[in-house]
Amino acid sequence: MNNKTIALAGNPNVGKSTVFNSLTGMHQHTGNWPGKTVTHASGQFKHNGIIYDIIDLPGTYSLDSSSPDEMTASEFIKSDEADIILIVVDATCLRRNLLLVRDILAITGNAILCVNLMDEANKKGISINTNLLEEILGIPVIPMSARSKKGLEDLLSVLSTYSYGEAPPIEIDPETIYDSCITINSNSPHGFDRHLDKIVTSKAFGFPIMFLLLILIFWLTMVGANYPSAALSSFFGFVEDHLRIFMQSADFPHVLVSMLMDGLYTTLTWVISVMLPPMAIFFPLFTLLEDFGYLPRIAFNLDNAFRKCGAHGKQALTMCMGFGCNACGVTGCRIIDSPRERLIAILTNSFVPCNGRFPMLITMILVFFTAGVSHASSLLSGIILAAFIILGIIMTLAVSKLLSSTMLRGMPSSFILELPPYRKPQFCSVVVRSVFDRTLFVLGRAVAVAAPAGIIIWSLANIHIGNTGLLDSLTIFLDPFGNLIGVDGVIITAFILGLPANEIVLPIMLMCYMSTGMLTEYSSLAELSEVLTTCGWTPVTALCVMILCLFHFPCGTTCLTIKKETGSLKWTALAFVLPTVAGIFICFLIKVSAQLLAFLF
Repeated sequence: MNNKTIALAGNPNVGKSTVFNSLTGMHQHTGNWPGKTVTHASGQFKHNGIIYDIIDLPGTYSLDSSSPDEMTASEFIKSDEADIILIVVDATCLRRNLLLVRDILAITGNAILCVNLMDEANKKGISINTNLLEEILGIPVIPMSARSKKGLEDLLSVLSTYSYGEAPPIEIDPETIYDSCITINSNSPHGFDRHLDKIVTSKAFGFPIMFLLLILIFWLTMVGANYPSAALSSFFGFVEDHLRIFMQSADFPHVLVSMLMDGLYTTLTWVISVMLPPMAIFFPLFTLLEDFGYLPRIAFNLDNAFRKCGAHGKQALTMCMGFGCNACGVTGCRIIDSPRERLIAILTNSFVPCNGRFPMLITMILVFFTAGVSHASSLLSGIILAAFIILGIIMTLAVSKLLSSTMLRGMPSSFILELPPYRKPQFCSVVVRSVFDRTLFVLGRAVAVAAPAGIIIWSLANIHIGNTGLLDSLTIFLDPFGNLIGVDGVIITAFILGLPANEIVLPIMLMCYMSTGMLTEYSSLAELSEVLTTCGWTPVTALCVMILCLFHFPCGTTCLTIKKETGSLKWTALAFVLPTVAGIFICFLIKVSAQLLAFLF
């Protein structure tokens, strides 16, 4: 049985992934090109006795660019590894797409052209004579609407009857072809998109809409995650009971049972039950905005601010990804072509709070700043949380400016920012992509960090030297430094031991305060308030904790990702130090200011 290799090429936002998913179903996986940080998807399908291996090349506008994505696509096409190049173009933007078609056909004539989004073109009054287009190009042309799988059978038929073999390059003139094959029956085929863009990219409404959408996503994530988190916690509790019974019946040593269950198992399952539901909600919502076509508008709105800071406009997108998970935000920095600007985006991504930090921020707000405010508490809590989000964005811009003016000095590069047509998102495809490409990817790295960290945390809490436990010794040692910046040694210890995941910082604090020897959960906000105030917390303490929660070193998963993306311990260390120093400095200012106000009043 002969295998054929297909390279799937096209501009970004032409429905290439939809064609790929339609052909391969679930027989696909993602990875990196050998020796590169550029991601690719590959899959396999069978038709008429032929097995097809399909490689989804990075979306590209040209094969002559120096960007990593476009260089990778160009190198693969020139390598002759593919038996055929399947070029996907957008029927609503064919004039621009034909430029890539020209570049590919100048290399090889082994190509098939899929004119996708024909349904959208028809709605916009755009008619394409695909028969004439096929005659002029000299390659098969398939009209498609990949979302509804129209044209898919025609594509499979052409693939199975294609005369595979070397085909000479073809020289074409895109402008002449476009004028010959396209008829526009509408005075304004992109009228709806333009009218909506006047609102969402305007100076008056662009930023408010952007922040409201982000806040809505955060709210849906936080509220929606409570139920699956509780279900997962109950499930893991059920499994824990049976594991303990098994270990006891097998005469496992008590110390070993405690280390494995109270340390490794508790930490691991806590990370999974707390991290998985928010990510499983946030990333699909975020990807729905991407599928709808809104994310490029966010980049457009923030481009000027980042450009003034010497950074890249696309950093706006990677920053927004960081709200879901900083590790994913760091990985997303691959879309930035300039190595200098990519580094700036990587180093500053942790200045915005990921979903793992929102629970603590919200808890501190509810316990110390809006308790007893009754009906206005939700609104006031939202305003305070929004203020912290804006502070994170301001610090991202400020540190980006600092880096671009010092050790990463240089001029911001120009780039083409495409505002794709607005489209109805594909819910099922979005869920699959976000779960497999983002959620499970991040969770896998978090588990790898959390497992050994659980044993370390248990060891510190349960091993004693004389009458003093190691954890108590550590908190006492860090107490003077903590007092200097408005907190205490327990809080500093909790942030340090919370390196595996931000979600376990507060449980570690309670473990230390209550001397339980294992991660401890609070049953209500009232109980938490009583424990913390008994241990000397004040609103100033809570404010400093919130600042440290917002600005501290990246979690272990993000650190691993930074090391992988930069290939450098130096840059990973700098990404670790920058937010930590910022948080410590701001906390010190808060502590001094509070003491000064107390002295004056």
